[in-house]
Amino acid sequence: MITSHTKEAKLNRSFSHAPLLTATEMRAAEQAAMAGGGVTGLDLMERAGAGVVAAALAEWPDLEEGAQRAVVLCGPGNNGGDGFVIARLLHARGWRVDVFLLGDAERLPPDARHNFLRWQEIGQVDPLTDDALDRFAGAEGVALVVDALFGTGLTRPFLDLGAVRGRLAAWQAAAQPRIVAVDVPSGLCSDSGRYLGHDDSAALDTAIKADLTVSFHSAKPGHYLAQGPEGCGKLVVCDIGLDRAEAPTWLAQAPLAGRLSKAGPSHKYAHGHAVVLSGPPGKGGAARLAARGALRVGAGLVTVGCPLRAVAEHAGRLDAIMVHGLDGTAGLAEMLEDMRYTGLCLGPGLGLGPATGELVRTALAARRGTVLDADALSRFQRDPAVLFGMLHEACVLTPHMGEFARLFPDLAEQLRAEATRGPAFSKVDACRAAAARAGCVVLLKGRDTVIAAPDGQVAIHAAAYERAAPWLATAGAGDVLAGMICGLLARGVDPLGAAVTAAWLHVEAARSYGPGLIAEDLPEALPRVFRGMGL
Repeated sequence: MITSHTKEAKLNRSFSHAPLLTATEMRAAEQAAMAGGGVTGLDLMERAGAGVVAAALAEWPDLEEGAQRAVVLCGPGNNGGDGFVIARLLHARGWRVDVFLLGDAERLPPDARHNFLRWQEIGQVDPLTDDALDRFAGAEGVALVVDALFGTGLTRPFLDLGAVRGRLAAWQAAAQPRIVAVDVPSGLCSDSGRYLGHDDSAALDTAIKADLTVSFHSAKPGHYLAQGPEGCGKLVVCDIGLDRAEAPTWLAQAPLAGRLSKAGPSHKYAHGHAVVLSGPPGKGGAARLAARGALRVGAGLVTVGCPLRAVAEHAGRLDAIMVHGLDGTAGLAEMLEDMRYTGLCLGPGLGLGPATGELVRTALAARRGTVLDADALSRFQRDPAVLFGMLHEACVLTPHMGEFARLFPDLAEQLRAEATRGPAFSKVDACRAAAARAGCVVLLKGRDTVIAAPDGQVAIHAAAYERAAPWLATAGAGDVLAGMICGLLARGVDPLGAAVTAAWLHVEAARSYGPGLIAEDLPEALPRVFRGMGL
């Protein structure tokens, strides 16, 4: 039987979240609204176009000053239809608007063609050819370029986009227009954040990038994954009047303050006892970082369990955190006979020797909330199935991409393969499959951290856009994150909730501290974060 701390058990969804819709889910939401009879495709297209114009004017208020010049690049689908609406609305504001179409106007979808014809009553539509683009490459006075070529429905790469990107880059250097993308920058897969037809490492050098991306109804996973944030510039989501729908993939946001409060039972054991296992002398720094993370996140007690010969080292560095000398696996088993130990963390600085595997086996047999990180994962790279056979539903695995590849080599290989078709295989797909295989929560670290549960729920926590924290790329930051998850598990937070909450707090602590951050600063920044949350 899995033990958990009862005072704060079952805290699933103990955080704010916003659904992230795939291209298929977005189409379903639109079709459901239209089937209900309250809205038409033309209505949605008009709202989308108006939303892009409003967002661009809000982002760049100087565009409100007098007549401006815009270039609108329209594609062969409904994204192009949005572009024709945008062109018409800008023209109504007195702008000079040049419109280009990629493809045959006769083959446009009905709603897009309707808006194409409405624009033709106002102005000209030129074919999007190299010659046409070259005429505008150094155009003066162009304030805005609208990328309405390809949206969320793109399934295959268009090589011509590379040529468009090259001309846009030259154009930006000469005239410095702002580029606003409709839904996604053209060529970006909205499900995966990968540019179709490009090697991931070089995609941003050749793909279309925007200064502002305006999406509709809901953000998409690709806005936050892989190259999405760099390609999108700034992201704005525009309401077009669709009903809110739940989705299995969502964006993790701030945890609910009440779930982190220590109001109520005042005894330290009411908030759990976390144990972080350490490796040999001289290798204990990572465990101490994890232990500090566990204590600062609210565990009532934290103990570092270490080899007997490492007790002096830890005791000289720790005060509020206790130190317990262990005689190997027998000592750990004896320790865990005390059911007040409610959370375990194994991996940071533990070592890759046979003893690590046995400690993991003993810890998992106790069936407490358990975080496995770093060495506790890599120890099983020769036969990951051995680890998977021991895991239980109260576990959280926290690999970075290298560790993930050792445990799930087939999934990592799919992520490394070039994205030639959409929807491309994504970090969400990989993490969801890994969680199902492991039978527990998997947190795949990175700037675009993805957290998946075995039931298919996936949260994305991206340190991007307004939550960017590049200084988190520092040694030991992952150890602190593992400790924070362990501390929340010790308090009784469910594994998915613990992983998502810790990921958010981890970035918030880094943002609170700012540049110059080192891993030791992360736990010490948490009180400031909690005060900002009203705790």
